[in-house]
Amino acid sequence: MSTDTEPVARQKRVPDILDVIAALSSDAVPTPPLLARALLDILPVEVWSNPDYKWLDPATKSGSILREAARRLMDGLAEWEPDPEKRADHILRNMLYGCGITMVHAEMTRRSVYVSRDATSPFSVVKFDEPSGNLPFVPAEHDYPVNQSGQTSGPCRICSAPAQLERGDSRENYAYAFIHGAYPTEEMKDMRFDVIVGNPPYQTGDGTTSESPVYHYFIDEAIKLNPKYLAMIVPSRWFMGGKGLDEFRARMISDRRIRAIVDNPKLFDCFPGVEIKGGVNYFLWDRDYNGDCEFSTRIDGVVTSTTTRDLREGDGVIIRDNNASAIVAKCRPTEEKDSLAPLFSSQFPFGQSITTNFKGAAPEPFEGSIPLIFGSHVGYIRPDQIEKNKDWIKSWKVLVPKAGDGHGREVSYVLGEPLAVAPGSACTQTYLVAGTWNSKKEAENYAHYLTTKFARFLILQRKSTQDLRPDKLRFVPLLDMKRRWSDAELYERFGLTEDEAAYIEESIHPREAILSLDSPIPASHLPGGAKYRDPNSRDVTEAPDTDAEDDE
Repeated sequence: MSTDTEPVARQKRVPDILDVIAALSSDAVPTPPLLARALLDILPVEVWSNPDYKWLDPATKSGSILREAARRLMDGLAEWEPDPEKRADHILRNMLYGCGITMVHAEMTRRSVYVSRDATSPFSVVKFDEPSGNLPFVPAEHDYPVNQSGQTSGPCRICSAPAQLERGDSRENYAYAFIHGAYPTEEMKDMRFDVIVGNPPYQTGDGTTSESPVYHYFIDEAIKLNPKYLAMIVPSRWFMGGKGLDEFRARMISDRRIRAIVDNPKLFDCFPGVEIKGGVNYFLWDRDYNGDCEFSTRIDGVVTSTTTRDLREGDGVIIRDNNASAIVAKCRPTEEKDSLAPLFSSQFPFGQSITTNFKGAAPEPFEGSIPLIFGSHVGYIRPDQIEKNKDWIKSWKVLVPKAGDGHGREVSYVLGEPLAVAPGSACTQTYLVAGTWNSKKEAENYAHYLTTKFARFLILQRKSTQDLRPDKLRFVPLLDMKRRWSDAELYERFGLTEDEAAYIEESIHPREAILSLDSPIPASHLPGGAKYRDPNSRDVTEAPDTDAEDDE
């Protein structure tokens, strides 16, 4: 640690690589110093002048957060202890603690904070009796279930890590000590941490299977320690979705101690070169606070909007856009039954075997066959191959691609093109059935309703990834589909101001529906059509089923 108030002997030029250092593994993206400083900005000013507070980063990587905290404490405690060497000794010996996520990261952290990876070294800013000082790496073990034969029979019961991560003592197993009960250690069991900060690992896996989020376990464990303040950087996907995050999201939304959230929705904004779908956020949890949350949006390092609101008003999600929050409040149905959500099918609308790349369809029609709509062509199946919702085949239907625009762009399509078809066909998992209707006119008007910027803007407020599920339609009101609605009519009906209407218009790209209301076989999916691709061609690949982490 180097500060302007330290003696010249302490101010040796140490190259700072933390601004450009690359990730050592897929779950270990170091925190850039600019982001570390932004995280610490969210803490109350009083933390920098209290010499009795103990700080903890339970998942250190490069050490940038603790290093930046040490610098601020050196300034904030100058009046309490004028001597800079005594002040530094107190801060590093009695105030700052951390645990590296791996041995290498612990050494990097000590190099950043102590100026030496060996805390007993004469080069260390403060000398400890142990090489790790207050910044150790503590090994831990996964908790794998074992079958009657003594073999591992599933993922870790704590973090869902696959058994393949246990590769012997010489390899990292990524069983993070803080969430596996190994840190704080037995010697620290009576220590109370006042401020917990960090940028925990985001997911775990072996790179060959669907990876599972782990950052929420760090938040839960930190809250259990009952600090005065907790501030962490985590992916924003938990606001609306994320694999296995439903209970966590419900707890966070209902926790009135969340005092502030700063959302960074733009890709690559916080971690240059690292794509974290949905962006990231950092938040402040205040043990003694009980109230609404100050929610801010930060773009390119600048806070562009801030409002204070009750997070519970989002009906199970956190609305990321402050401007959108007021619009949603005017438009959303009071009850779910009055929204579009009940109209939408779940994935596999006609059965779990009829997947995106279903192999059981014939290329040509045969007697009694049912046209099956793929993403890029049409096949033909027997009636007995339909496993559920057989009555939908006899209805006019509107289909919507299951995978759509989900990268949080400034201007978004939100949905793929709605496809309205006459009775007589089914579809693969590529599509969701967005609704079934008794008349051609209602199906046509409904398809056009889904293309309105109004409807897609409301969907966007619950959708942060490409995956579409019925609950994403909770904010879209169900209207009379015997008439066709325009955006202008919808803005007027729900009392939107000119500025609110303009905001929607600027946020959403135009979108057209594909209408096939006189045939169950859409011309767009036949040879010569806009969507058609020869299913026998080697380069045909249907749209992906979903984002791995967004699976429910």
